[in-house]
Amino acid sequence: MQQIPFKKATFLLSALNEKYFPDHKDTHGATLPEIAFIGRSNVGKSSLINHLLNIKDLAKVSGKPGKTRLLNFFKIDEKLMLVDLPGYGYASVSKKMKANWARHIENYLENRKSLKLLILLLDIRRTPNPDDLALFEWATYTQKKILLVFTKADKVKDKKKNVLANLQKLSSSDQTHVTYTIKRGDCRKILITEINNKLKEVNGTDT
Repeated sequence: MQQIPFKKATFLLSALNEKYFPDHKDTHGATLPEIAFIGRSNVGKSSLINHLLNIKDLAKVSGKPGKTRLLNFFKIDEKLMLVDLPGYGYASVSKKMKANWARHIENYLENRKSLKLLILLLDIRRTPNPDDLALFEWATYTQKKILLVFTKADKVKDKKKNVLANLQKLSSSDQTHVTYTIKRGDCRKILITEINNKLKEVNGTDT
């Protein structure tokens, strides 16, 4: 698999039911690998995705948590799919709708064969909540490849201290992680490098 530079991003579609999920292939007919971003509703996911893809407002940013209510699919450099999953925790919707989201998201995470990397976003200022812990434990138990990204790194003075405390809460002091702020361009480069490294591990070949 070739290195993915994250130079070109195209929004494809939004869907909740798997029958509408895209199935894009490379020039050799192989299904494109997917990476999925997930985190609590106010973690700054849309802002990070826009910063990563270097396109303003490609992922919709809102001051009100929980606005992402479908799975949003993007194609990256004609080589990779990026999926923006609905945030969990704060959306002001009915319990029935939340249960419906959970069912479809769980189905995606458990059954989407093209999903190669799960990127779990955690607010560097906050202690991981039960949903964060459950998702991390599930990914670890099912041996899903996972990358932790601590968002809003510009909001704290001692990033290392906050990250260490959160990793200890996750009981995973050696987990690969990235600290991120949309105010610094080098964070984007670091995250792109780590994503490519993780995809390389999945494929077991040089990029």
